[in-house]
Amino acid sequence: MAPAFPIDDPPPARPAEPDPGDCCGEGCVHCVLDRYDEAMARYQAALEAWRVRHPDLTLP
Repeated sequence: MAPAFPIDDPPPARPAEPDPGDCCGEGCVHCVLDRYDEAMARYQAALEAWRVRHPDLTLP
């Protein structure tokens, strides 16, 4: 059974990982891999804040 998360404060959604072919390998300034890394950093910060607000809940 899935844990019951608060409806008004669900856990943050993990960003979708780009496919290996999404990067062209040409060193673009805004590479999809850089954007993914930035999205993961935001996700980690949001997840940590969510865990502080909900210490009694765990993610599957």
